[in-house]
Amino acid sequence: MSRTVTKAVAISALAVAVGGGAFWYLRLDPEAEQATQTAAAQEGPAVTAVEVATVEVGRVVDAMTVTGSLRSDEDANISAEIAGRVNGVHFTEGEAVEQGDLLFTLDDAIYRAEVATAEANLELSRRNSERAVELLQRNAGTERARDETRAQLAINEAEVNLARTRLDKTRITAPFAGVVGLRQVSVGEYVTPGQDLVNLEDIDPIKVDFPVPERYLSAVAVGQGIEVIVEAWPDRTFEGEVYAIDPQINAAGRSIAIRATIDNQERLLRPGLFAAVRLIIQQREEALLVPEQAVFAQGERQYVYVVNDGTARLTEVRLGGRRVGQVEITSGLEAGDVVVTAGHMKLRDGGRVRRIDAGGPADDQGEVS
Repeated sequence: MSRTVTKAVAISALAVAVGGGAFWYLRLDPEAEQATQTAAAQEGPAVTAVEVATVEVGRVVDAMTVTGSLRSDEDANISAEIAGRVNGVHFTEGEAVEQGDLLFTLDDAIYRAEVATAEANLELSRRNSERAVELLQRNAGTERARDETRAQLAINEAEVNLARTRLDKTRITAPFAGVVGLRQVSVGEYVTPGQDLVNLEDIDPIKVDFPVPERYLSAVAVGQGIEVIVEAWPDRTFEGEVYAIDPQINAAGRSIAIRATIDNQERLLRPGLFAAVRLIIQQREEALLVPEQAVFAQGERQYVYVVNDGTARLTEVRLGGRRVGQVEITSGLEAGDVVVTAGHMKLRDGGRVRRIDAGGPADDQGEVS
């Protein structure tokens, strides 16, 4: 009570004998009791100090979080196609290269000799073919001789092409633009066909593979946005987009394999990183949002106190999605409504309220409207 009323209170002491005993009781003087009730009525109902917030309009994202793994957009283990000794390494490990850049050269002395031999044989075959045609025209040769020289000419042309192709294989180039890894061989080492020399990774953009439970099949589509967090960059969120959905369900895990791409111009992300993938299912740009602490449960229903003209009204609401510190209200409130965020325990439906700042004294400007 902000005001006190001083009244003289007359107390009557009465003794009543009951079965040889006695008890005492106190009784307020009727005039004093009436004065107390009158003073309480003049003061009106109690005003409760509460913290409040205004219903906001913002974006809400419905999403699920799963685990995935990053992989290169393109990757290849560069290997030798022919045998030979490494004659040169023409890149720096870990640096970017362009498509067609020279990576390794092998000793080509033997292959150059093979090309020279094949070209000499081709020149001989060409002359023999020309002579056979000339003799046939003079009726001094046979068609068989002409055909045999033509066939030999074709064989020698093929041998020249084969020798030149082998010679070209001594120059190993990048099949696509990317970043070279750590080489497995050094200059002077003899390599054999199929032996891995270095790995090449195209990591911009980079891919992320992740599974989604089969019950979400209808909610997943090409073009959906994703958000990715990796332990290597815990304070960064990388955005991407779903671009492929495996047509086959994994029967063992009852999941769908999804692949998405992420822009990686800074090359911060690397293949093999473990990723937490947040798949965005739906977005609502004009959702009604209130602080989480404004909502409380009574039984199976959710409620808030809406403040209007200094009075708190108990209002049932339905909840939607969530974002950090806020919850979406799908029914029961409108944008601009004022709700109580602290002080619920002292409130009742229809009670008068006064706003206070969080952690501060009551606002003397008046009641919340």
